[in-house]
Amino acid sequence: MNHFRIVPAGDSALIVEFEERIDPIVNARAVALADAIQTANIPGVRDVAPSFRSVAVYFDPLRTPYDVLIDALEEHAARPVDDAARHRDPIRIPVCYGGDLGPDLPHVAAFARISEAEVIELHASTTYRVFMLGFVAGFAYMGIVNDRIAMPRHATPRVRVPQGTVGIAGVQTGIYPAETPGGWQLIGRTPIKPFDASRPEPFLMKAGDAVQFYAIDRAQYDRLEDEAARRRPRPND
Repeated sequence: MNHFRIVPAGDSALIVEFEERIDPIVNARAVALADAIQTANIPGVRDVAPSFRSVAVYFDPLRTPYDVLIDALEEHAARPVDDAARHRDPIRIPVCYGGDLGPDLPHVAAFARISEAEVIELHASTTYRVFMLGFVAGFAYMGIVNDRIAMPRHATPRVRVPQGTVGIAGVQTGIYPAETPGGWQLIGRTPIKPFDASRPEPFLMKAGDAVQFYAIDRAQYDRLEDEAARRRPRPND
């Protein structure tokens, strides 16, 4: 069903809302609509931001032909999403699970009533969809986590979560791209940076991407972390 509605958000933004659920097909429609509006190059459109089930379009009311924007939104929102837009080759990300890098892994195992090794297997055996980016630059909200390990976030967030930490919050998983406060269940860490302003393309992931995690041991993690540190530009370079 191609249900959607267009809702004004003040005098310079419109929100296109799809079905109210976390679902890959619904999200694919949002991402496809955002891509289509960006490609359309409608005068005065400042930004287009897809989320789990909606798209926000920010525009200059003095420059944007309102009727043209509405017509474009209605046309593209009603279109079905083709398979190529829904299925992409996955980005593979190494994770060292447990220990001091994943202090909540034992708690997730206890929640699921399985071993830590089984938690790792369940987390790494799923291909996740990037539903949206938010919170901080490069933070990708991914899903859908296997129900058995979909543990709710902590009631009280940690003050600091290290960069690269992989966490679970209900049906979502994600990687902290910078050291920030956070309440997710921390199960591991990756040496890969989701956001790096020194790269030609700073964002490793974007909405609609597919991601697969795979387990590495601590020695592999340390080696990859050292290699990444040597590649980073120095302040005086």
